[in-house]
Amino acid sequence: MADLPEYPHDLLPYPLRDGYGLTPVSPLMRTTMESGRAKQRRRYKNTPTQVDVSWQFTQPGQAQLFEAWYSGVLQDGASYFYMKLKTPLGIQHYKCRFVDIYDGPLLVSNFWRFTATLELWERPMVDPAWAIYYPAAIRYNNVIDLALNREWPEA
Repeated sequence: MADLPEYPHDLLPYPLRDGYGLTPVSPLMRTTMESGRAKQRRRYKNTPTQVDVSWQFTQPGQAQLFEAWYSGVLQDGASYFYMKLKTPLGIQHYKCRFVDIYDGPLLVSNFWRFTATLELWERPMVDPAWAIYYPAAIRYNNVIDLALNREWPEA
């Protein structure tokens, strides 16, 4: 992760839950036939996922830092960076970039709010082989996690 900049988690807040959502880019190609039916096939194995995010900066200087970081470190959003985001896999670092410039600052009460769409390098998901060979391990991973962390002896 050292080759890309990282979102300054220690100085700026995580995105808000309000409006937070993931939208995978479709890997499919669809061709409509003369009969009205369609052929559908996978065009790509790995496509990005877009994430709608918003930040509310409640401390003095946070909005200034965010805009300066976006402009200077990310070259006005052109560069990829690493950021901790919540997905169905949990909170992890993801390689992402801004799809376009953010919206804002918008004054909400006494705070500044920014919204943007991020593009994750790849769709956050478990290795598909697990769904083929061990689907129950995915479905009950919380039970496995609890059992291992409670019962596993520490070394």
